[in-house]
Amino acid sequence: RPFMVPIIRRSLAIAALALVATPRIAAAATADALLPRNLSPWGMFLHADIVVKAVMIGLAFASLVTWTVWLSKTIELARATRLAKRRLALLESDTTLVDVVRNSAGHDAVAQLIQSAAREAELSGGIRDDGFKERIALRLERVEAAMSRRIAVGTGVLATIGATAPFVGLFGTVWGIMNAFIGISEAHTTNLAVVAPGIAEALLATALGLVAAIPAVVIYNHLARSIAAWRALLGDASAQVLLLVSREQDRPALRSSRAAE
Repeated sequence: RPFMVPIIRRSLAIAALALVATPRIAAAATADALLPRNLSPWGMFLHADIVVKAVMIGLAFASLVTWTVWLSKTIELARATRLAKRRLALLESDTTLVDVVRNSAGHDAVAQLIQSAAREAELSGGIRDDGFKERIALRLERVEAAMSRRIAVGTGVLATIGATAPFVGLFGTVWGIMNAFIGISEAHTTNLAVVAPGIAEALLATALGLVAAIPAVVIYNHLARSIAAWRALLGDASAQVLLLVSREQDRPALRSSRAAE
């Protein structure tokens, strides 16, 4: 019948459009199924490869170590600097080695300098010859070097983290991108929606590497400057101890000359 012809034509056109659109709808559904539901950093971590996960966990631990070292060293340096300034003020006053030793009980760096000088004076048996000051200077140098090594413990870890964390993150990125290309080969598709999550997970490792490295470098430089300032105070304290010993060494000769007059 003539009136049925347009209806049949419309039905055939709709069927043809459905046949054309079905593969596209199936491909889109496949791509949506391959995408992780959560593209936040935590979601990408959960969907990452085991090697990339290990890299991320290591970098997170390195970042935790960095901030722990910063907190502990900041407190230690603040306390050491405060004590050094207090001891230095005592050494600069008009005092004697015996009085300084009596008021310097403790295990801080300047107290160790004073106690070492007093120990050498005790071992010398009251003899103040020309070699006495040299022995005192040698003891002070050794104590200063030991205290400097002790105050710098932990800063080497920051240097190591700052130097290696970007490369560790880059390793995780390379590994993740390799897996992404393997996924392209297995899926037989170049659809970006299929491979983008894997690439994003890989780049997250590089981002974590930078997050761990940049604070480590900044904190290391800050602590290095603080330790250098503290060493300068320690050097001033050593010089004051030597001056105090020298004054006490010259006092007997001064008293003898006055008595002769």
